[in-house]
Amino acid sequence: MCGILAIYNKDKYLNNNIRSMSLDIIKKVRHRGPDWSGIYKSENAILAHERLAIVDIKSGGQPILSSDKNLVLTINGEIYNHLSIKNDKSIKYDYQTNSDCEVILSLYKNKSVDFLNDINGIFSFVLYDKDKNSILVARDPIGVMPLYMGSDKYGNLLFASEMKCLVGICSDIKEFPPGSYMNEKLKYPVKYYSKSWMSYDNVSENKTVVKNIKKSLEDSVKRQLMSDVPFGILLSGGLDSSIIASIVKKFSKKRIESNNKNDAWWPQIHSFAIGLRNSPDLIASRKVSQYLKTIHHEIVFTIQEAIDSINDVIYYIETYDVTTVRASTPMYLMARYIKSMGIKMVLSGEGADEIFGGYLYFHKAPNAEEFHNETIRKINKLHLYDCLRANKSLAAWGVEGRVPFLDVDFLDISMNVNPKDKMVKPNKIEKSILREAFKRDLPDEILWRQKEQFSDGVGYSWINSLKEFTNNNISDFDFNNRKKLYPINTPQSKEEFYYRMIFNKHYPDECSVKCVPSSKSIACSTEEALKWDKNFSKMNDPSGRSIKNVHKDSY
Repeated sequence: MCGILAIYNKDKYLNNNIRSMSLDIIKKVRHRGPDWSGIYKSENAILAHERLAIVDIKSGGQPILSSDKNLVLTINGEIYNHLSIKNDKSIKYDYQTNSDCEVILSLYKNKSVDFLNDINGIFSFVLYDKDKNSILVARDPIGVMPLYMGSDKYGNLLFASEMKCLVGICSDIKEFPPGSYMNEKLKYPVKYYSKSWMSYDNVSENKTVVKNIKKSLEDSVKRQLMSDVPFGILLSGGLDSSIIASIVKKFSKKRIESNNKNDAWWPQIHSFAIGLRNSPDLIASRKVSQYLKTIHHEIVFTIQEAIDSINDVIYYIETYDVTTVRASTPMYLMARYIKSMGIKMVLSGEGADEIFGGYLYFHKAPNAEEFHNETIRKINKLHLYDCLRANKSLAAWGVEGRVPFLDVDFLDISMNVNPKDKMVKPNKIEKSILREAFKRDLPDEILWRQKEQFSDGVGYSWINSLKEFTNNNISDFDFNNRKKLYPINTPQSKEEFYYRMIFNKHYPDECSVKCVPSSKSIACSTEEALKWDKNFSKMNDPSGRSIKNVHKDSY
């Protein structure tokens, strides 16, 4: 996890004050990278970096320069297949560091822009080619790492890890789309990431092999264990985080970078859970930890301290989306505790519900095609919700989150599963195929635990208290005038109104408001899925508790 900033103008020299201005701007994301600062300036480009040192602590500072000083890279990312790229003898390059990220320069030097699908990792980067006076900007396929873009009154292009760097400078701030790239010849980013499984016709007749799901996810977790610093696991006690924890436990004894030849530097596995006292997640995570024998940390928070932190949470996560604020607040509090222990990286279970249809409303999917299309819609929106929450809530305290379910190789395996085999059958629980894949790795009470959304699992009174608090703090008069106060993405509830009020205090520009999604949802559904059940159209509640009576039996 790092913070990046780039300023570029192909046709004009950057003025003399731009270096000091850039240093002021990049400080706004120092929370993402508190370990080191770096900056590069040429006549046409500035690249700045705030580093969170996880791989190659000694020589991996940024911006990274090629041996001839012509190529310059600032990146927020982890490249999980960097060793195989470095060992590829067809790629000629003189490496200057042991950083996993330097392979971006080697691939660019050998393949120009035609290398982005060769990377397995999470990233957002800006690469400057001094000889050509050109740039290459790209973001990972799912949008795990954030990136924003805009232009200033001088015609300079700006790119930054978080929106706050561009507010007050750019009048046209936009999120840089996932799976896309841009260079100096393009006015807008274009897609590079496209897969056959994005069409139902290409997967509808596939044969499902359950063991491939398990093998691919284990490979994903193993790749993502690369680290030169202490790491941990986010363990809610739900299916997804428990599976990830069980795999980490399996492979954590040996150092991945040594091809499993040397003992791991950090042999003890620390797991973390947060909740109100006696919340469902705390109880369940305790059972998983005892089973896996992790060193477990329970963070118990109070309603008041969570409410007190909402102003800061919205500043860091840069959204007023109700679901995201609800779930980000406990995660933000947990990240502070994790950081206090000296842990810089954690693995998490985000993405499984989108891939396997784990949300309770998926029980209402009318057919396999619509089920599959909804999983794709959910995956395509992860950068706006769960990935944003996981990344920015943790990054607020300088902690990096890794998400093995969203590994590009695992996505190819899991999204090519026949959708008929993912669908929720009568008297079956959601994500049955994933549960079957790991039935020998976890106890049944965890393996078959019903889905709890994070904001529910930390304690049901959390959401109830938020609704009560915001209802008491927003007057009927203000709420009834909400269309005049907020004509763009008008709040639909007092809770949303309250979050929007805080957001506009931090980010008053209209373009900032437009960077936040606004749509109707039931239990985290997309708006398209509201057509599945006539009762859905009458509701607009992101909590999973709004879907009732989908399970006829207990599991």
